[in-house]
Amino acid sequence: MMKTALITGVTGQDGSFLAEFLLEKGYEVHGTIRRSSVDYRERIAHLEGLPHFHLHYADMGDSMSLLQVVGKVRPDEIYNLAAQSHVQVSFDSPEFTADVDATGVLRVLEAVRLCGLAATCRIYQASTSELYGKVEEVPQNENTPFHPYSPYAVAKLYGYWIVKEYREAYGMFCCSGILFNHESERRGETFVTRKITLAAARIRQGKQEKLYLGNLSSLRDWGYAKDYVECMWLILQNDKPEDFVIATGVQHSVRDFCRLAFHYGGIELEFSGEGENEKGVDKATGKVLVEVSSDFYRPTDVVNLWGDPSKAREQLGWNPVKTSFEQLVKIMVDADMEKVALERASDRIRTNLAEYLEKGIVK
Repeated sequence: MMKTALITGVTGQDGSFLAEFLLEKGYEVHGTIRRSSVDYRERIAHLEGLPHFHLHYADMGDSMSLLQVVGKVRPDEIYNLAAQSHVQVSFDSPEFTADVDATGVLRVLEAVRLCGLAATCRIYQASTSELYGKVEEVPQNENTPFHPYSPYAVAKLYGYWIVKEYREAYGMFCCSGILFNHESERRGETFVTRKITLAAARIRQGKQEKLYLGNLSSLRDWGYAKDYVECMWLILQNDKPEDFVIATGVQHSVRDFCRLAFHYGGIELEFSGEGENEKGVDKATGKVLVEVSSDFYRPTDVVNLWGDPSKAREQLGWNPVKTSFEQLVKIMVDADMEKVALERASDRIRTNLAEYLEKGIVK
């Protein structure tokens, strides 16, 4: 019998990969989208129109819309991926972040309970390594104490604990995946990894002069989002509801990521200086391409995230290093090199057309 899944945040990086994954598994896939006059569905455009893929209007801040969708779809599995997921933005919009990332989780859980699906619907909650914040041990696992260090992390901590409470209070099959940094060619352009790969491509192709970053020494555990959605699915196929760390177990600095991204873009960087005075210089030309800006420092900054995926590997059979760090960066740079090349070609076409129209050649 075909299973039915509901994905909140289906238009995002993880949601689009998960939708593809579940469709390949033979699921009936439903996703929630927010009403907007601006088209933000490019990541799922290729799925729209498929017979087993459906979209519904709903918002994490609107419990009535969530109740309607859950009641109509009556899913076997819910993947709650929707969130205000940018750490820096959470300092500027803490109330909105709390409403979506904290109370939004409660709204999903209550929708399932009020629709009479508490005994049948399994729920995956996208949690985050930001919960560890001001880390108390390295690497971090399922038993590491939390010390959230941003409004985003605090909101996500509520989401984590309310899932645990509903699991214990109502016997619901609901669990959290504590995801460490997961990237891809579909990552939003304001996230540091995508900012770096896009800059490498634009600088290489003459579309940008310089890249400004924050703390180059920040350490992260970066994995490929396409691999991580498989672990999300495996968590809900487990015999009992449990929380799992989803990570690679390998750690790199922002500087490492930057150096490798520019390498795959055809530029070799050499870093010198410390702190805000550190610079990344093109070895071939001596030109400064990367600089540090204090504008990108956070009021409280997380500097050392490193996940231990042993539990997911041993209990779920998940391979945390299916895609290596080097492969991930190359995938992202290759995609952005192609994107920038297409943008350049489009710019040339527009320029030529303007000239033709001005000279009266094209009527």
